[in-house]
Formats: sequence, structure tokens, C-alpha cells
Amino acid sequence: MQKRKLGHSNLEVSAIGLGCMGMSFSYGPPADRQEMISLIRTALERGVTFFDTAEVYGPFTNEELVGEALAPYRGQVVIATKFGFKLDPNGGPRWVGLDSRPEHIKEVAEGSLKRLKVDAIDLFYQHRVDPDVPIEDVAGAVKDLIQEGKVKHFGLSEAGVQTIRRAHAVQPVTALQNEYSLWTRTPEKEVIPTLEELGIGLVAYSPLGRGFLTGEINENTTFDGSDFRNTLPRFTPEARKANQVLVDLLRTIAERKNATPAQIALAWPIAQKPWIVPIPGTTKLHRLDENIGAATVDLTPDDLLEIDRASSRIAVQGARYPQNLEQMTGL
Repeated sequence: MQKRKLGHSNLEVSAIGLGCMGMSFSYGPPADRQEMISLIRTALERGVTFFDTAEVYGPFTNEELVGEALAPYRGQVVIATKFGFKLDPNGGPRWVGLDSRPEHIKEVAEGSLKRLKVDAIDLFYQHRVDPDVPIEDVAGAVKDLIQEGKVKHFGLSEAGVQTIRRAHAVQPVTALQNEYSLWTRTPEKEVIPTLEELGIGLVAYSPLGRGFLTGEINENTTFDGSDFRNTLPRFTPEARKANQVLVDLLRTIAERKNATPAQIALAWPIAQKPWIVPIPGTTKLHRLDENIGAATVDLTPDDLLEIDRASSRIAVQGARYPQNLEQMTGL
């Protein structure tokens, strides 16, 4: 698989990464651990070198899974993880707030290093901006960890442009992780131009619209009771029915390109900028192979223009998150 550099950094990753969250968290019951270890290792065999996890996924269990799966392959992979949530002190599965105090960042780093079985975290993101902690203090804490050799690169997630600039002035930001796909194009207005100006890469999470852009979900689809899509305004049956028009567009392009809707959805952000890397997640081998195949789908300028013109006439229905979570994004 082709490699890409995230912005002006020397951090080189596969053109498509693997988001590991859904293996342990959010999309129904956790998948079988040994099967997921095998899936992660198969992704590496297929050319994927960029793996995404976080302390809060589980909590802890996803980092442990990724750490075990990739332990034999140190030096061949880039593992990104995240800090910034306050976990339930009673050991519950959900976070109870934000916490990016410098001392907490350093505690999280120590835990992540052990769970990931690494000497240094390749890319350490602030998971969500903490309004109670100046971003300069956050960047300074990560700068300390970089100087100590415990972290290699600093990242932000869902941060607004002023936050990005302020953080970058203290410690260069290697990558911003944001939701970005054909049904979430908000970053194009201000964020992507800022990243281009500053030389920061964009890691696109949920590039398949949490599965919707694969064409396998419709208004009649039911999700497991523990699947967090049940709480998302964009996944109400009414919104799903209204948003099928976007999947129809992908299917039209896919048929012409001898590809699948999912492959077109992934090829699209790859074609936008040479420093954008999508990180689709999956628990299924055939989906992994399908996603990786998107790296060879060539969208021509005419294809991109057609997609742009058609999608500009589509008003996506439903917010990305419930209001309390939407407020935690800087877009």
C-alpha cells in the first residue's frame, strides 16, 4: 500500500489506517479478542501500518488488544492513542467528563505505554478539547513527554482553528483527527485550509459514516441495544431514509469504477489532499479487504467534480452527535 506523510512531519503511515475502537467499544458487544488480534495482524500483512486506539475505548481493553496484537511488530507500525477523558472512578464503561490537566496527561501516557507495550507513543492526541485547561498547558505537557522520549508526535481531535494555532505555537501538531467524509464536510470551511497552512495532517475518522456509506444500512436496520448509533440523530430511521440519496450517489460512481460504495467513500478523502489519511474500522475480514482495496481506486478530477456537484445538492439530515456531545467539538 502507498504511504503518506502527515503534514510536514516525518511521520509516514499507510494511505489507509485501521480504527480499532469498534473491536472493543461502541458498536455493540466486544468482538472475540483472538479474532481481533488476527484481524489486526492481517491488516499489517495487507500493508496497513497505522492503527488507532484510545484509553477510553473499553476503557483500557482496546489499547491492551492493540498492544498484544502488534507487540511482535514494533518498528513496523505507527500506533496512535488519546488522552483527555475523565474515567468513571467506579470502573464503569463510560467516561464522566473531560480532564486534560498536565498531571493527568502524564498519568495517562504511563498507562498507555504499558498497555501498548511500547517505549514511546507514536502519536498522542488530545481526544477532546478541555475548556477548563488552557491548550498551551496541554501542548506543554505533551512537549515534556516528547522531550522525555515517551511520545513522538502530538495530535488534537475535533479542535477549532484557534485552538489548533495556539497549540501548534507551543508544540508542533503533527495531525488533527476529525470526522471527515462525504456526509461530514464541515472541516473544509476553516479547518482544512488551516492545516494546509500550518503543515498538519488530517486523520479522518468515521470515513464510512459509521457504516452508513457502505450501503448496507437503511431505515429498517436495527442495532444492538449497546450500539451507540441508537443515540445519534443522524441514525434515526427518518434520517437514514432521507440520507439514502447520498449512498445512491456513491453506488452510481462505484458501478462505473468497478468498486463498492464503501471504496468510493474512502477513495474520496484520499483524493482530496496528499496528507489526509482515513482510518475506517471493522471487525470483519471481508470488510478489511474491501477497505484496503479503496487505496487502488483512482478518482479522476472529473469524478471528483461530479461527486462535488451532486453532493452539494444533498442536505444531510440529522446532527452527528446528541447536543451534549456536539458541544465538545470545536467545529
